[in-house]
Amino acid sequence: MKVRKAVFPVAGLGTRFLPATKASPKEMLTVVDKPVIQYVVEEAYDSGIRQMIFVTGRTKRAIEDHFDLNFELENELEVKSKKELLGVVRRIKPDDMSCFFVRQEKPLGLGHAVGCAREIIGKEPFAVLLPDDLMVNDIPVTSQLIDIYDKNDASVIGVQEVPLDQVERYGIVQIDDHKRITGIVEKPKANEAKSNLAVSGRYIFTAEIFDALSEVTPGALGEIQLTDAIQILLKSQDAYVKKFEGKRYDCGDKLGYLKANVELGLQHDELGSEFKDWLEKIKI
Repeated sequence: MKVRKAVFPVAGLGTRFLPATKASPKEMLTVVDKPVIQYVVEEAYDSGIRQMIFVTGRTKRAIEDHFDLNFELENELEVKSKKELLGVVRRIKPDDMSCFFVRQEKPLGLGHAVGCAREIIGKEPFAVLLPDDLMVNDIPVTSQLIDIYDKNDASVIGVQEVPLDQVERYGIVQIDDHKRITGIVEKPKANEAKSNLAVSGRYIFTAEIFDALSEVTPGALGEIQLTDAIQILLKSQDAYVKKFEGKRYDCGDKLGYLKANVELGLQHDELGSEFKDWLEKIKI
């Protein structure tokens, strides 16, 4: 079966960006001139996915509004012959893209958020894209994972190598010589990590992940961890890694978010040259 659906867990409160995220979702923070969530949705769309499933919370209405039709705005731009801006607005949600919104009523972990999409996903394979991770590459990272899924008909996790002193920040996977996952551990200590391959916010799952999620024992705060479900999944089927090609920006971190703005600002067709001149002028 082809990967046609993508899940975006966007219910988090974004406390690391307070006060900016007190009334606005962290996923709507802009990198240059687009919200972070739009970059991530565009990655899924450019990978051939057309059904986008957002797992939201009660403070996330702005995300739904962003991907909804704004008739008044489009009519105003059309009347004033602002065709370029009209095209920008209409590209947010192309006509062949469908959006679905599911409420995660309680913050019970990433695994629980993914599980909220079960009824919409059904028995199909699907992608999961974490909006905090903004990926940039000519070949979309999700597309790279789909290629591995198509070859093996099995789940795939995007990974990157990280320094050993940073493994405590990530889920770390162990693999065999065929790039099959043999184990996964959430935030191991540096001296206990079996590798430095860190999970990086992009996944392709078969529908069996939902059964695995139902078997996960909730943690102390009632959270259901996706890492635990992957470990359960490995008991019944293979899963693979893809060491993706491209640049990853951690937009859930203030420094990573600033780096994304600077580097993508320098690449911007309209602003890049002038922005570069200004940075040189102030001697950064």
